Amino acid sequence: MIFGAVPLDQAEGAILAHSEPLPGGRLRKGKVLDGADLRALADAGHAMVTVARLEPGDMDEDTAALALARALVPDPAAANLSVQAVGTGRVNITAAAPGLVRIDADAIARLNTIDPAITVATVPPLHRMDAGGMVATVKIIAYGVAVSAVQAACATGANALSLSRPTVTGAVLIETQVGAAPLGDKGRRVTAERLARLDVPLTDHILVPHDEAPLAQALGAAETGLILILTASATSDIRDTAPAALVRAGGRVEHFGMPVDPGNLLFLGTLCSTPVIGLPGCARSPALNGADWVLERIVCGVPVTAADIMAMGVGGLLKEIPSRPRPRQSPALPTSPKVAYRRVPSRA
Repeated sequence: MIFGAVPLDQAEGAILAHSEPLPGGRLRKGKVLDGADLRALADAGHAMVTVARLEPGDMDEDTAALALARALVPDPAAANLSVQAVGTGRVNITAAAPGLVRIDADAIARLNTIDPAITVATVPPLHRMDAGGMVATVKIIAYGVAVSAVQAACATGANALSLSRPTVTGAVLIETQVGAAPLGDKGRRVTAERLARLDVPLTDHILVPHDEAPLAQALGAAETGLILILTASATSDIRDTAPAALVRAGGRVEHFGMPVDPGNLLFLGTLCSTPVIGLPGCARSPALNGADWVLERIVCGVPVTAADIMAMGVGGLLKEIPSRPRPRQSPALPTSPKVAYRRVPSRA
């Protein structure tokens, strides 16, 4: 691509590189200049104008952006994504429904090294999306780019983006309580809201005493695609009440604890192939916590192993929640008392 300032008599058919104010309005950058544009520039006192001109073997920005977006998502319906209209070298890719973004991060990283003018920006892998949310944007920075570079980018990024839709059709929440004091509705309500973001209904809410036997009985009777346990007292060990109840019911604990804060005290298990998530106490808050990352993946059919959970530590220090019983921030230490100093005369 040729880029630079040229005399007006050499600019017809070129792409205006910078917007130019005129007495009757303005010529916007990216416009292909015609004779009327050049006369208007001359009348405004311009003798030169900065333009871009494609050379043989170049592709214009809009054509390049659309080609790359279609390579990233060749079948939008199958990928649960939508490729938006192109303009100014940009194509946005959005979620067609709620779900989790699946990204070939290595492919996107390689693609972005092919030519500085070719860029793709995405949300993080496995990011939860609402319908219509932006998953990625393709932007061609220059007004034109080599066809060979676009072809290489398309090959590298082929099928790199998709969205996993929920595979779970309903969930049961089993909540334990200590004593006869009213438990309140917050745990059920917040859990139902979490599931609703992925179009999954909370089909049942069961209250049992915080004891291994009744909890095990409730687990064995649950008929659903996902079982959630929210205990009145925090699970502090893999042998504690809720994990022990799961084992007693015939299930198994896959992993206890996670390097995400809030969310440390989560456990993950199975019961007759049904996933079971022992929610940490922070799940009573609607704020993001480690349980969200596990819950969202399981709901959308993305496998979660112990290794996956233990790899969540980088980026796992999340925002503090107001209801946290022991905040991270310690009280400020008392300041040292001010000391008065006097200047000692120097000796001659």
